[in-house]
Amino acid sequence: MTASAAFPHVPAAPVDLRPLGVVDIGSNSVRLVVYRGLARTPIPLFNEKATCALGKGLGETGVLNPEGVALALKAVKRFAHLARRMNVGKLELVATAAVRDAWDGRDFVRALERVSGLPVSVLSGEQEAKTAALGVLCGLPDADGMVADLGGGSLELVMLDQGRFGDFATMPLGILRLSEASDNSRVRAVDIIDEHLAGLPWIPKGRGRTLYAVGGAWRSLARVCIEQMHYPLHVLDNFAISRVEALRLIEVLSRLSRKSLESIQGISRKRLPHLPMAAVILERLLEEVRPETLVFSVYGMREGRFFQNLPPEVRVQDPLISSCSELARSAGRFPEHGEELMAWMAPLLPNESVEQARLRRAACLISDVFWSEHPDYRADQAFHRVLKLPFMGLNHTDRAGLALTVYYRYTSEGTDDWAMRAASLLDETRLKRVRIIGHALRLGHTVTGGAPGLLGRSALSAKDGVLTFHVPEDDPIFLPEVFGKRLEKLARAMGLEPKLALLPPAAQA
Repeated sequence: MTASAAFPHVPAAPVDLRPLGVVDIGSNSVRLVVYRGLARTPIPLFNEKATCALGKGLGETGVLNPEGVALALKAVKRFAHLARRMNVGKLELVATAAVRDAWDGRDFVRALERVSGLPVSVLSGEQEAKTAALGVLCGLPDADGMVADLGGGSLELVMLDQGRFGDFATMPLGILRLSEASDNSRVRAVDIIDEHLAGLPWIPKGRGRTLYAVGGAWRSLARVCIEQMHYPLHVLDNFAISRVEALRLIEVLSRLSRKSLESIQGISRKRLPHLPMAAVILERLLEEVRPETLVFSVYGMREGRFFQNLPPEVRVQDPLISSCSELARSAGRFPEHGEELMAWMAPLLPNESVEQARLRRAACLISDVFWSEHPDYRADQAFHRVLKLPFMGLNHTDRAGLALTVYYRYTSEGTDDWAMRAASLLDETRLKRVRIIGHALRLGHTVTGGAPGLLGRSALSAKDGVLTFHVPEDDPIFLPEVFGKRLEKLARAMGLEPKLALLPPAAQA
């Protein structure tokens, strides 16, 4: 089976275009996220958080923080009214650890339902753990290893085996609860964490695999790591580092002053007091689980609820290809041209893997969505947009490769500093492939102007050190003066000599 046959193009299924909203009533904050319809990728239309600290003092009193209850009721009332104005098709109110564990949780739920006019789902520990894992699977369908979701009131752990659920646990090790239980003592916190982890005999199953870190506090830690490493991509989702490097960076973080932390862009001042405890929890997990790699995910419980609402036929779509197809339909001039480009350049890249074909298809699909940018800045704008768009199912190397492919589709010799930094993530073999695909896209679009139905009348072949472009004889569209230099650039990228071959009318038919 060829790579192209193994990964067929599946037209996007019709979806409910009305927004879906999720109100996440957590131990520290209450947040509303409104997603743009039930397409494969959860694109937020609106995202607002109210810090309520419902779980403050819960470990000692057993009840919700009264001040937090008042704040949460006001926030949920606002969110419900906003959602109606936004024509949200479905608004889900979901409560987690603090509400689940508090003696007065049921009374609070009834109050929430009165002010919102909607039912509230209080997730069990198992439901919370698996919903967070579903959020990771929403972006990485084949995720394999352990998902760790850190909130204000609890820590959830779930084993994933190539996308399937395994062992799970929920523990009262959220940042707020652990800080209070340990009186912010690192030594005491470590003892409490270790006591809970010791009760999980399946922890060794995570060794040598991947630990997926979910939660706002750990996303803030990821920003610190990116800053300390001078990492070339300032993208949080799927930022990955080795366990050894992660432990080294956590040790560095412990020595940073508050002023140094405040200078790091993207870290909320409200999160700063919680970073040391978040680091302690992550450190103990890394030391006990001993994964090979730590991956930070920006998707968690809310995206898990979104994923649960998707129709089955949409849920099984590839998240990257679905996003690129949607982007091509909404922003491209001739969306069908992407699949034509995919088939047209295939002879240049024989024996590619299924994953290589997937990434090439993504590049072909979005290769013309930046046509409206000013020509002088088109390559740079396309690169930065692709680098930072909320594409799912991409690790950082793949993201850099996709952005650079589209970059070379618009320019032969790039000089953008960030593009050069992204290129440092790729080895020479990968970088050569990226340039070949980018130059092939540039040639294909130059020949046809992006119009569909034309590329199939020509053909590319590479043999005996020569790149041959077979074009119809006496067809005014295939004018060598227009595309000659583009053909030379593609041949040079492949280390071949360019050649133009004319197809007689009989061969064209």
